[in-house]
Amino acid sequence: MLSRIYIKNFALIDTLEVSLHNGLQVITGETGAGKSIILGALRLILGERADVKSISNAEEKSIVETEFALNNQFKKFFIENDLDYEHQTIIRREILPSGKSRAFINDVPVTLDVLKELSSQLIDIHSQFETSNLFTSEYQFKIIDGLSDNKKIIEDYQYEFSEFQSLKTQLKRLQTQLSENTKESDYKQFLLNELEELKLDDVDYEDLQNQLSIQENAEMISENLGQILSRFHQEEIGILSFFNEAKNKLSKISEVSSAFSELDERMETSFVELKDIISELENESEKIEINPETLALLSDLNNKINALFLKHNVSDIHELKEIRDQLAGEQKGASELETLISEIEGNISKKQKSLQNLSEKLSKNRKKSIPDFIKKAEGLLKKLGLEKARVDIELQDTTEFTPFGKENIQLLFQANSGFPLKPIQTAISGGERSRVMLAVKKIIAESDELPTLILDEIDTGVSGKVAEEIGNLMREMSGDMQLIVISHLAQVAAKGNNNYKVVKQDISGKTQSTIIPLSEEEKLNEIAQLLSGSKITEAALAQAKELIG
Repeated sequence: MLSRIYIKNFALIDTLEVSLHNGLQVITGETGAGKSIILGALRLILGERADVKSISNAEEKSIVETEFALNNQFKKFFIENDLDYEHQTIIRREILPSGKSRAFINDVPVTLDVLKELSSQLIDIHSQFETSNLFTSEYQFKIIDGLSDNKKIIEDYQYEFSEFQSLKTQLKRLQTQLSENTKESDYKQFLLNELEELKLDDVDYEDLQNQLSIQENAEMISENLGQILSRFHQEEIGILSFFNEAKNKLSKISEVSSAFSELDERMETSFVELKDIISELENESEKIEINPETLALLSDLNNKINALFLKHNVSDIHELKEIRDQLAGEQKGASELETLISEIEGNISKKQKSLQNLSEKLSKNRKKSIPDFIKKAEGLLKKLGLEKARVDIELQDTTEFTPFGKENIQLLFQANSGFPLKPIQTAISGGERSRVMLAVKKIIAESDELPTLILDEIDTGVSGKVAEEIGNLMREMSGDMQLIVISHLAQVAAKGNNNYKVVKQDISGKTQSTIIPLSEEEKLNEIAQLLSGSKITEAALAQAKELIG
């Protein structure tokens, strides 16, 4: 339960600190005294957006701090979020003059998401302006699921539904990607085929150019080689014969004069080298073959490679290989993409089966609980002055899964007899809203484990016997939870286990709001004032005593 509220430097509040207790806590005060300011501060604990305009003194930070008495059921949350569990847990929000805000749980900084997750399990604030929640599917499902003991099933279902939606999003993205890839796939495959047909790994472009040049000039090369070899081998006047004769004569000279020995050795080496050159020339000459077919094949390969150089804007074989490998990878990627899509489709199918099973359990439990809801709601509404009111819940199957199952919900209402039930948003009047919402809150309180509920002037617009029944109902609700009620009704204030009053005062020339606990005598006077106005009469005091009992 909420055991303490501390507010500093927030709107009209300079410093406020109040201790709260279990049971029905009633807060009263004149219009404009600052009750809404206190609620606004508490909403910061629920993770709502902080506004720097709320800071009273712009040079200091604003602080909203609450203390909750927790039981061991919350230990799991603290362990999962690496927080120290304390039976008396403090939740704090700070708004800095810069506009930034910070959140703390037991003095440990936390994100707003963590703050919201914890505070949503501890406290619920409902004002008279939020009765439109009753018209939403989410709220209507919350009502019936609370009665149906569907808490664990709906948690499992919504986890699976979240996974299901995520898979569908992934599938759509991958299908779009595959579709975009497919548009270019045929052309890319054509380019890949062109490159693969040339067997680039086996091509030596430099050697290709050399062979092509030889074939293109084979006749000239063959003719010149023939002439060269002929000059070398001619008898008597041939170069080789002459060189051999010169070598022999120089050898004889070196035998009689060592001065020619080095030259003789060089001549011998040169002769051997010359004979080797002639031998290689003869070999190359024998290889030269004027073959139009070979020339055509080499020219065709060279033309194809040059065409690919131009098409892909590159200048060497290595770059063509890189393009080929990239295209091959993309084609492989498309195949892998198809495999991944198939896997996700399989997972979606599994999720659908799981969701179908869970949604059937949810629906079955809901349908069982509808009569119980009707009985409780109509009984409460009768107590609240709507004797003829009827309610029902209609469930309609859907073709698609929704966040709450495979069905839609419609809360039906009719305040008068002899008329058909209609969707509540079209059938309920302004004066009936708060009473219907109070009845619903009472039903939810019986099944919800929420420790603290704050009702802000939800009893507006009622009086007399109905007001007294509302007070009784609130007192009854406070047996299951801590119920904090902001009210202008004397009948409600009289039922409070503890009463408080929000007052506005001028302190040192500055208007400030604060909250004070009321003693039994102060409570009596406050109720009498609610009955008679600013001047408390003896009759009002007597009536106040009667209301308190």
